[in-house]
Amino acid sequence: MEPISSSESRSGILAGGNWIIDQVKIIDVYPKHEQLANIFDQSQGTGGSPYNVLLDLAKMGASFPLEGAGLVGGDSLGEFILEDCRRHGVDPRFISVNENASTSYTDVMTEREGGRRTFFHNRGANAEWDGSDLDFATSNARIFHLGYLLLLDAIDAADSEYGTRGARLLAMAQEAGFKTSLDVVSEDSDRFSRIVSPALKQVDYCILNEIEASKVTGISIRDGEKLNESSVKETAERLLELGARELVAIHFPEGAYACSASGESAWQGSLSLPKGYVAGAAGAGDAFCAGMLYGIHEDWELGRSLLAGTCAATASLSDPTCTDGVKSLDDCLALADQFGVGEDEV
Repeated sequence: MEPISSSESRSGILAGGNWIIDQVKIIDVYPKHEQLANIFDQSQGTGGSPYNVLLDLAKMGASFPLEGAGLVGGDSLGEFILEDCRRHGVDPRFISVNENASTSYTDVMTEREGGRRTFFHNRGANAEWDGSDLDFATSNARIFHLGYLLLLDAIDAADSEYGTRGARLLAMAQEAGFKTSLDVVSEDSDRFSRIVSPALKQVDYCILNEIEASKVTGISIRDGEKLNESSVKETAERLLELGARELVAIHFPEGAYACSASGESAWQGSLSLPKGYVAGAAGAGDAFCAGMLYGIHEDWELGRSLLAGTCAATASLSDPTCTDGVKSLDDCLALADQFGVGEDEV
């Protein structure tokens, strides 16, 4: 089948990468070594960039096709993921099953007050997925979203031509007529320049949080605890210089900023949330990404896309799992009228 080269004739989002089951535990405090913490509640939820983003888009009511790509194990968690996709209208035909591997999972320890999280992750089948089984010519999606870089061993592996296997996969998607997007896991390491920088050269839409953006560029966006708006702009412009072709969006607790290669830019403040609203921050970044991609796919102006991302992230904060807090697009956007923009009280 010949690939369709025009992005205008395409519709939908194909997302590949980490497929994870999160075991979320609500605790009183994260303990020091040899100390005890109490678990008050436990729930199972989605995890991983494509899983969260696609389910968020489905919950928001996206009318365009949603497709997933990746690798799960031949176990009950893998079966759950495939069925969960079908139940939400996400096509899992590009998600393969490795009978000899376990499905990836994460124990998410979430503090009851403030929602701070600590993660214990089993890479499982995700570590083996390199995208070689993904036939872009058989998908008519408009956007290929890849995540998380730095948490996909085979994708992060070196490539003699493109720098990394992930960069090669993104280049293949562009050659097949897709627009491309990426997300990165936040980690304290020096791997960003080696793994993320090559991928940026093959990316149209770069959506990162402040930690990730600073790690890639080497620019701090804060003066102590205070957000430096000039540094935010400098960081976004640097990401464009490093390769992002069309758009960069950076989100942080105070809000978000986006700019395009054509010179458009916009700011969006975070919503003023009442005390006790935040049940957990897991998945909020993916929800922001989903809102942004929704707007990008629908050709909204930049400010509206930022608002959709911010409101989706706000909805996500209301539940300790990654996606259960996200509602319809209208319900998410209504949060801006309900709470307004400003300093929260959490």
